[in-house]
Amino acid sequence: MSLKKQIEAVLFTTGKFMSINELANHLNSSETEITAALKELNEDYFKKDSALTLQVQGNLFKLNIKKEFGFLTNRLLENKEIDSPTTKTLAVIAYKSPVTQSEIIRIRGNKAYDHILQLKESGFISSEKQGRTRLLKLTPHFFDYFDISEKEVKEQLSKVLPVIDEISKILEELPKPDNWKDNKI
Repeated sequence: MSLKKQIEAVLFTTGKFMSINELANHLNSSETEITAALKELNEDYFKKDSALTLQVQGNLFKLNIKKEFGFLTNRLLENKEIDSPTTKTLAVIAYKSPVTQSEIIRIRGNKAYDHILQLKESGFISSEKQGRTRLLKLTPHFFDYFDISEKEVKEQLSKVLPVIDEISKILEELPKPDNWKDNKI
């Protein structure tokens, strides 16, 4: 069996970014052999009319679906592992990461405590004690799951979240009726 096919099988099975060193260890090969096989595999995917591609991020490699087919996977994922309010809380955390839990609660309201718990259980965020609050950070699982880099997260969310911040400020300034609950966007 060719090393190139073995690498393809490992990358397909793991579904995550792997370094040349990790691949070499898994496949009992040298880093030089792995590098050459990755180059061949990348060329194959470049030439093929395939929905898959070898994604390269620095010195890490992952087998992935080409961006133009992302709409299909997004449609499949709409069966939602995470509900819409929790997704919005995750978006705010992703944009501001690292961010204090108290700031997320201020922005998203008290229901965000439940969202944060769910996101920690899903492995998308981690938290550590920081004074009287907690510091929330994105995990490597978040970046692998959504197939995005930290820079791309900030770029994409920077277009949307300032608008949400502005709406939140306007809502805070409006007079609140007596039966107002601390519901936020």
